[in-house]
Amino acid sequence: MTAKEPLLAIKNLHVRVEDKEILKGVNLTINGGEVHALMGRNGSGKSTLSYTLMGHPRYTVTEGQILYKGKDLTQMSADERARSGVYLAFQYPVAVPGISISNFLRSIVKARRGKDVPVKEFRKELKVHMAKLEMKDDFLSRYINDGFSGGEKKRLEILQMALLKPELALLDETDSGLDIDALKVVATGINSMAGPDMSVLLITHYQRILNYITPGFVHVMQAGQIVLSGGSELATELEARGYDWVTKELAPAGTV
Repeated sequence: MTAKEPLLAIKNLHVRVEDKEILKGVNLTINGGEVHALMGRNGSGKSTLSYTLMGHPRYTVTEGQILYKGKDLTQMSADERARSGVYLAFQYPVAVPGISISNFLRSIVKARRGKDVPVKEFRKELKVHMAKLEMKDDFLSRYINDGFSGGEKKRLEILQMALLKPELALLDETDSGLDIDALKVVATGINSMAGPDMSVLLITHYQRILNYITPGFVHVMQAGQIVLSGGSELATELEARGYDWVTKELAPAGTV
């Protein structure tokens, strides 16, 4: 990626799931170190965009381009995307009984960094991040998301992100299922990582997480397209006026 090249450039992206077109010409540019929020109603295409960027096999790109650090992201497998620095925090993380969190985290860190991290060094780094997320040591012996509360699942997602150190973090409704205390902890964790080395695309319905994470850019998605963009004040306006306001703002004069 050259100095002037964006970290992520999405151009006229069209995506289908089976026989239904979900994304209908998405355009979005994210530069290094930027925090973007993507907002919109259920079914507008927000999660489809995140899954497409991560390489979910159900989502087929039929038109357009996705460039990550100047390279065609669509030619990379999901595993290659993760190794290259793209990370997706799921809205609904799945449980994986039988695999301990400790072993899982060591495996993904080795895959991302391309080498095994000495146990002592790994444990030291892990404890620092766990302390920030208010996670107890016995958490590591549990199985992945098995019997976890919503807050525990999201903390684990952010812990993975802290260890993997991605260059592009896609956070799909990270605030879903969190109480106020858990939301503050998770937001603090995200804020501690966002910066020159990590750009963020934060997908959310509501403005509440943006009370703790201030995006430089806010985008509104409707019917598979980004229809409106602005600064952080746009999220506040959406909270006050609702998504119907966007529809009316974009409608030709005299049609609403």
